[in-house]
Amino acid sequence: MVLQTWLAFFAAAWVISISPGAGAVASMSSGLRYGFWRGYWNAIGLQFGLALQIFIVAAGLGAILTASSTAFYAIKWFGVAYLVYLAVKQWRAPPSDLSDEADGRPIGKPMALMFRGFLVNTSNPKALVFMLAVLPQFIDPQAPLVAQYLILGATMIAVDMVVMAGYTGLASRLLRLLRTPKQQKRMNRTFAGLFIGAAAFMATLRKAVV
Repeated sequence: MVLQTWLAFFAAAWVISISPGAGAVASMSSGLRYGFWRGYWNAIGLQFGLALQIFIVAAGLGAILTASSTAFYAIKWFGVAYLVYLAVKQWRAPPSDLSDEADGRPIGKPMALMFRGFLVNTSNPKALVFMLAVLPQFIDPQAPLVAQYLILGATMIAVDMVVMAGYTGLASRLLRLLRTPKQQKRMNRTFAGLFIGAAAFMATLRKAVV
């Protein structure tokens, strides 16, 4: 892969990752509730979901999935249902005790947070369709494909890890300012609304007519 092509994809990867979406909302929600180090497990799970999507596109399965109305809408409505579930969970999340004597943060299990992030990414058909549209534009069909997909995949995941660290850390710092249960409750409900917004947006997705 020539340097110029990689630099173009590197720039595109930043734009793609920074654009707000369900992954960004999930990262901020985890940072707000669990703090940076614990909440970042969610971002790691997002990367496993991203890696799976890149593999699907590289293997040629992405075109098959996006061409199938049944598969597209099954993934779509599963994603909508899961985001609504996360919204309800966020809405009902109890305030944390942030007194000096208290730990101040609930303890989330790393594997559960990783699985949550994995599901957020893999249940988003828009991300799969987007990858299918974008990745091939940076692929040289005359050069070895596996090496190119590995380079692009590693670049995309590395950039997304940095961006999601930013979202997680930002929300984690915000928690320090939310000292009262009322403030925390308001913030939890704000993030619940963001999850509902992401679910509503996903519900409007339609399979492209080919």
